[in-house]
Amino acid sequence: MSQTTDINKLRQLSSQVRRDIVRMVHACQSGHPGGSLGCTDFFVALYFKIMKHDPKFNMNGKGEDIFFLSNGHISPVFYSTLAHAGYFDKKELATFRMLNSRLQGHPATHEHLPGIRIASGSLGQGLSVANGAAQAKKLNNDDRFVYVLMGDGELQEGQVWEAAMYAGANKVDNLIATVDYNGQQIDGPVDKILPLLNLRAKWESFGWIVQEFNGNNMDEVVAGLENAQKLAKGGKPVMNLMKTEMGHGVDYMVGSHKWHGVAPNDEELKKALAQLEETLGDY
Repeated sequence: MSQTTDINKLRQLSSQVRRDIVRMVHACQSGHPGGSLGCTDFFVALYFKIMKHDPKFNMNGKGEDIFFLSNGHISPVFYSTLAHAGYFDKKELATFRMLNSRLQGHPATHEHLPGIRIASGSLGQGLSVANGAAQAKKLNNDDRFVYVLMGDGELQEGQVWEAAMYAGANKVDNLIATVDYNGQQIDGPVDKILPLLNLRAKWESFGWIVQEFNGNNMDEVVAGLENAQKLAKGGKPVMNLMKTEMGHGVDYMVGSHKWHGVAPNDEELKKALAQLEETLGDY
């Protein structure tokens, strides 16, 4: 996959992906726009700047960086990014959540959609899978990285901390994990549902290298992910605590858990699209 060094092009692509997200969710009146909008800059940076990957797609990903989405409900941003990266035709985005579509609400491997390596949406499992994939790369003398994204509310799942312990204890240092730290989950603010307290201290105590950056600033996202690659391979896995705003880019959605899983109506779609520059043409 060819990469770009132009930050402005990455920003333009992020705007287009955000347009895709609100249009996809509006069309089927179902889906999760809030977290998708918040993580758009991360996905664009990862697939168009950071990762070495091939849109022709081989499930094993030998010699490539591979990515796992653990918080699978933000599938709209994942699908849009994959389509723009050449994994499948952008026109297929119009089938999101439709009957017989490969673009299910939560990614599924049985649909054989290029770019999807695990079924996700049952929260808490992605880090465990990433552990296994990262260790498999080590066994195969494959020097590429394994990336995984989780939600902050997802960290309330116990399996995450088993996987965190395992990665630290076994020095899985080709693993780069990121938490979408937007402070919101489906029922309200994370701090009211089940506070996570000092996440940096927690991950460090489990043997991880931890860094923090703003996930809605493309310069910081790129710099943070590039630095994560530099920090990796030193005997410890890397954790990015990525601060984002749920609904970033659409003013009436920003920071509200109400937009975790609610689709915009016709008027709300118009308002959202008016705020998001059309840069590459809609599908």
